[in-house]
Amino acid sequence: MDTNITVDDGGAVSTDAAPPATLVLPFATDGGLAARAAIGLLVLATDQTIEHEWRFLLGQPGVAVYNARLWNDKEIVPETLARMEQDIAPTTRLILPELALDVVAFGCTSGSMVIGPERVRERIREARPGIATTTPVEAVDAALAALGARRIGLVAPYQRRVGEAMRDYFVKAGYRVPVLAIFDEPDDTVAARIAPASIAAAVEQAAAHPEVDAVFVSCTSLRVAEAVETLEARTGKPVTSSNHALAWHSLRLAGVTDPLDGRGRLFRTPL
Repeated sequence: MDTNITVDDGGAVSTDAAPPATLVLPFATDGGLAARAAIGLLVLATDQTIEHEWRFLLGQPGVAVYNARLWNDKEIVPETLARMEQDIAPTTRLILPELALDVVAFGCTSGSMVIGPERVRERIREARPGIATTTPVEAVDAALAALGARRIGLVAPYQRRVGEAMRDYFVKAGYRVPVLAIFDEPDDTVAARIAPASIAAAVEQAAAHPEVDAVFVSCTSLRVAEAVETLEARTGKPVTSSNHALAWHSLRLAGVTDPLDGRGRLFRTPL
């Protein structure tokens, strides 16, 4: 670019330069990050785990997860869990407003048990009419059906009354629960720091019961997903968890059916 520089008698410098160019360019569009599936996820305000585990479980081209945080109390008791219902619809509205989602998942196991999956679905559909939805209790029911398991070892961090309520929920749904193993921890922020080695030991102990044909680790705060393949090899029995089953169920509801290795038997199983 040519620039003429002149100096006037007072010593001031001026330039005669062409203005900078602004280019308006053509562009193409594609399906974006969610070319195959756009999954909405409602994450509890106190949850430290689910997003990390879902990145591992759902990391594949064309599948995107978009989440919003839902207020909750860190104490995991029925009274605080029930109060979350009022925030489900407004939190769902925060996920990609006016853009399409394939499914919305509610990321709380004990909360979906206390509120009820039907009520959770109604609240989500206030914001997203007609959309496919899932909760951990629905997802694990679908997962256990896909795996052909009816007798489950239940591992959970909860206090006794919440753990026993979870066991009763599955018994009423037609399962046998020969083993309930709990850590008796009411604080969700502490549950997220329970060491994977402690969880693995609980899974192996539950799986050792002769009547158990699968193990379910309840609570989205517990870190299990990356160990599922190893735990299945050690125990010889299918293992799933709240995050594990919820991610798998969300994929299948969104129409993604590819078998995925390294994530346990469930991720090689159709809905």
